[in-house]
Amino acid sequence: MIKNDGGIFIIDKPEKISSAAVVSHVKRIPGVKKAGHTGTLDPFATGVMVVCVNQATRLAQFFLHDSKTYEGVMELGIETDTQDITGSVISRIDIDSSSADLSPDSFSPASLSSEHIESVFSGFKGKISQIPPVYSALKHNGVPLYKLARQGKPVEKPPRTVTIHSLHIIKIELPEIRFEVSCSSGTYIRTLASDIGKKLGCGGCLKKLRRTASSGFDISEAISVEEINDPTKREKIEERLISMPEALPHIPEATADKDLACRIMVGMPIKKQDILFNVDVRPSGELVKVVDENRRLLAVVKEKKNSPVYDYCCVFPE
Repeated sequence: MIKNDGGIFIIDKPEKISSAAVVSHVKRIPGVKKAGHTGTLDPFATGVMVVCVNQATRLAQFFLHDSKTYEGVMELGIETDTQDITGSVISRIDIDSSSADLSPDSFSPASLSSEHIESVFSGFKGKISQIPPVYSALKHNGVPLYKLARQGKPVEKPPRTVTIHSLHIIKIELPEIRFEVSCSSGTYIRTLASDIGKKLGCGGCLKKLRRTASSGFDISEAISVEEINDPTKREKIEERLISMPEALPHIPEATADKDLACRIMVGMPIKKQDILFNVDVRPSGELVKVVDENRRLLAVVKEKKNSPVYDYCCVFPE
């Protein structure tokens, strides 16, 4: 039985179901009263989903801007309206795989060299500009873009800057290219694949996508939907719940004595000298997670500039 304070599950989302459906499966675990994910995956995509349960749903705000890592497969020569293989084809060019070893000088839409492909991929590292796809969950006047696009009223959002921390090719087997990318939150991998295809001159779309890491959690830590739904594995599933303090490993931790814990529970101001960090050197980050002597998360607080007290981000009463 999951306790009321909850924690997070790392779920390996399968193909052909929505992110909301994954959350619905998690809600079937005994003791889970509420749940929510920290980042949507398209139905055709698989991999890491961070799902917060019970009081830990209030921690979602601390995961929304974290980096993510993906493995993907793009198919050259095909462009679709959704920028992935699930959409309607809007252009097609036959790619001759026998041309893969030609030199860059002889490049044409039907003849791609591995050197030229590597060069184009390199150009997408660092800060880049992306136009969000018209088939996305972003909203226009309160309506998701994908709904407007399905009504024949596509809306194009202005470009925005995202960061590609790393991007490398795993395998070229034309017309497919398997790659790995680590990127900032808000990056559309299908848009990245589409833009690379355009740069290569032949077009391209995303064929497969698997999120292998998110918010510091790896696919190796994930549990499957099948395991969640297997009554014989219920105890093991409950053991895989990551506690709230462990869910925020990147935020410095401080332990409150009984007096400070009582003050936090009633929302009294916390001064900087009240906080004793669990390290020898005071961390420089703005956020602090405060735990009690049993290491139960009491609150997440934030430093205020030019102020001796912290602001409360969230408090977790008994």
